[in-house]
Amino acid sequence: MDFQYSPKVKELQKRLIAFMDEHVYPNEDRYYAEVESNRKKGNPWVPTVVIEELKDKARAQGLWNLFLPESHRGAGLTNLEYAPLCEIMGRALWSAEVFNCAAPDTGNMETLERYASEELKEQWLQPLLEGRIRSCFAMTEPAVASSDATNIESSIVRDGDDYVINGRKWWSSGANDPRCKVFIFMGKTDPSNPNRHLQQSMIVVPRDTPGVNVLRNLPVFGYDDAPHGHAEIVFENVRVPASNILLGEGRGFEIAQGRLGPGRIHHCMRLIGLAERALEDMCKRTLKRVAFGKPVAEQTVTLERIANARIMIDQSRFLVLNAAHMMDTVGNKVAAKEIAMIKVAAPNMACQVIDWAIQAHGGGGVTSDFKLAYSYAQARTLRLADGPDEVHRNQIGKLELKRYQ
Repeated sequence: MDFQYSPKVKELQKRLIAFMDEHVYPNEDRYYAEVESNRKKGNPWVPTVVIEELKDKARAQGLWNLFLPESHRGAGLTNLEYAPLCEIMGRALWSAEVFNCAAPDTGNMETLERYASEELKEQWLQPLLEGRIRSCFAMTEPAVASSDATNIESSIVRDGDDYVINGRKWWSSGANDPRCKVFIFMGKTDPSNPNRHLQQSMIVVPRDTPGVNVLRNLPVFGYDDAPHGHAEIVFENVRVPASNILLGEGRGFEIAQGRLGPGRIHHCMRLIGLAERALEDMCKRTLKRVAFGKPVAEQTVTLERIANARIMIDQSRFLVLNAAHMMDTVGNKVAAKEIAMIKVAAPNMACQVIDWAIQAHGGGGVTSDFKLAYSYAQARTLRLADGPDEVHRNQIGKLELKRYQ
């Protein structure tokens, strides 16, 4: 494949970098101060003013919905074209929302675009694309090992013109946000089907439907991740129209595979940007600090870590670009091994690079002063989200062995 970015991508890169320099980086302290102020007032889930202001600016500059490929509703970029842009957004943990490119909304919008009826698209996809509402993906459950999606126990039962939903979900990203107006819910419509991959379905659930009860926020390493966050939710006799089912009964596992492929690679793209910024911070910090008579940057261990970080980041970037290229040219199913490879490689790489950056900052690295601790928490979480390392490694191993059987 050709790793050279097209003129269109280079122009978008230039505009996006300029936007980050002018609007995002100067507002990072303001963003975190807003969240902390809301937390002290007793409600950290209030949307920040700064993001709403910047969303208007990004939309006005055409830096909006860049993630959605093969659609007149988005920018029409391929996965390969989107990769370097998503990397730039990843340099600030909260900035993807500014461009309406934040998870889980991106995955939910792609799901609605691919699998929903025109009526559901008009009702839910359009306001999501406009950034007027946010959404949640309700798949993972606390009672089972959800890394095996066939374990999911929540039920979706047909009752006349409706479906009745019951189940308990957790790690449902964004459910605490008051702008979250819709869930995409995965459960079983046919638990006795001998084909375990045809038991599940996905259905659209409006947030204000009776019986939807958000129980609590789930902190990550002590961070509540407000105003986004992750929630545990009980769905108790939740009744929605039968027309809210996506594709039809038994298609949930198929939809999940289509949804999680792009979601996984988007996380990896952003992680490369996050790791790049951590490496920059490490280099700048160690050039300024002196220990044992010379800058920390000149200490052999520091030079080795900087070199290894550069190697690891570039390796991950090339893996991402290759996976994106294959998704565009042969489809997500054929690119399953490449997607799995980057889903293992990128979070592990980011964790290591950020850890070295923390070490280079000394005690300051574990405080909130440099944002590295929060970055590490986010990167470490992504070794579990969208499938843990172990599941992806098993898949990679099986696909590799298949070549020789």
